[in-house]
Amino acid sequence: MNREQTERYLEFLVPDEDWARPFREEAERDDVPVIRRTTQQFLTWTVMAEKPERILEIGTATGFSAVVMYRAVQSYGRPDILTVENYPPRIAAATKNLAAYADGITLLPGDAADVIRQLRGPFDMIFLDGPKAQYGIYLPRLYDLLRPDGILVTDNVLQDGAVLQSRFMLPRRERTVHKRMRDFLYEIMHDDQWHSVIVPVGDGVALSRKRSKG
Repeated sequence: MNREQTERYLEFLVPDEDWARPFREEAERDDVPVIRRTTQQFLTWTVMAEKPERILEIGTATGFSAVVMYRAVQSYGRPDILTVENYPPRIAAATKNLAAYADGITLLPGDAADVIRQLRGPFDMIFLDGPKAQYGIYLPRLYDLLRPDGILVTDNVLQDGAVLQSRFMLPRRERTVHKRMRDFLYEIMHDDQWHSVIVPVGDGVALSRKRSKG
């Protein structure tokens, strides 16, 4: 059984919750990427295990993953979630969806690099699911925004397997993202400021625990 077959089987096993169907149908209709069902389950489990009180998300899209985290937080506390999105059509869709599904989420419109520069921490958890080529650029600021022992959850780190290939096997337009993702993964796995593990669920999720400097 190859990885694609394994992923299909695991997706089959994940319960399809009633509230999530309209989100996924809207995303498929509008060609907007949302987290896979196995990633949704993994993110829910992580939030419930870590019990973060304050969460930052980079990359709202239509608000699906923010609502996933919101519902997980409700099992133990009151949600305090900030989510950042730059693309106007997605901001409009997310505003509508968050109003319908959640009252503990604050949507911050704007470029993530600019927004996170203005934010004040600490956050207990950060979910990074924005522009993949920017992951490494955001990383130093995200480190500063996390509390000691806080967790960074990064989605799509395997890039549907492209990150495993030589960049010369990829179209030129994909090589910058490929290199930057590899650089990002190397940094979080080798920098003493992070304790990281890469989990091959969905399109690959990296879990990184913040270590204190020095």
